[in-house]
Amino acid sequence: MAQAATNAQAPVEQRAGLGRRVAAALVRRREASILVVLIGLVTYFSIRSEAFFGTDNAQVIAEFSAPIAIIAAGEVMLLICGEIDLSAGMVFAFSTWIFYFANTDWSLPIWLAVIVGLLSGAAVGLVNGLITVLLHVPSFITTLGMAYLLNGLTLNISGAFPVETPGGHTFFRIFGASPYVTVYWALGVIVVMTVLLTRTRWGLHTVATGGNLLGASESGVNVRSVKVGNFVICSTLAALAGILESVRIDTIQALQGGFPLMFYAVAAAVIGGTSLFGGSGTIVGAALGVLVLAVLNLGFTIQGISAYWFDFILGVAIIVSMALNVSLERIRQSGRLGGTT
Repeated sequence: MAQAATNAQAPVEQRAGLGRRVAAALVRRREASILVVLIGLVTYFSIRSEAFFGTDNAQVIAEFSAPIAIIAAGEVMLLICGEIDLSAGMVFAFSTWIFYFANTDWSLPIWLAVIVGLLSGAAVGLVNGLITVLLHVPSFITTLGMAYLLNGLTLNISGAFPVETPGGHTFFRIFGASPYVTVYWALGVIVVMTVLLTRTRWGLHTVATGGNLLGASESGVNVRSVKVGNFVICSTLAALAGILESVRIDTIQALQGGFPLMFYAVAAAVIGGTSLFGGSGTIVGAALGVLVLAVLNLGFTIQGISAYWFDFILGVAIIVSMALNVSLERIRQSGRLGGTT
């Protein structure tokens, strides 16, 4: 009889052990929870509408996601080291106009014009970083001021009128005119930035800077260089996203990007598991966060739900994600689940 009771109890213990292992995996991997949410959303919307998996819808998700994912990768690096860039959406437009003028007014070859556009973004990031670390101005204030500065400058140099994106057939095919090209660029950025964050000394120093600024500094990490460098990376990626998007739509506009694009990128990073307190985050998680936003946007559109509810759901998602991130971080530090220390 005792043997039978033992045999009956074994499956229960196995199920409990399996549940504990799954929970531990969800806690260890920041991307796991948002992946579950993404799968749930895709399943829900596909059941509600057979049109969800249409080819056109896949392209809509791709076109919505790519520029946000590129900027989000840069925002993750900044958030991990304890800073933020609110000017990325304005760099998105400003650097695209610099690229345009470099080719049309300054008569530079199109490929060199792209480099000049990217360098203009890097210069903005450098200024943001230097003001933040040398003058000790909070990055929120620094980049907010830079955002308005760039917006006014862009409106003045452009005359607030859209223009046709310059470039030949080959340039357009490589930089976004062909279907899904911007997605390939976004995937490349995600891979490169993931390697940079997880497999290099720069990534280690970025995490250390955000996790314990004083400790990292005393350990020999040049925290100022790390922060300035990540500002440069973020703004350069914003410039790249702007040029790619302008090629895709064949138009350069003075008000493209802006605060909405930047906030989507930050929201995706937070939803994907990046802490606003610094010290932890993941590029892949941010990319999954972008896909969640894209699926929600498409799903609401297909079902005819008011666009106003998208912002409502986005706000709820940010609050819930931050609360969940804080709770999971406490669990990781306490080691209450095996293997989560």
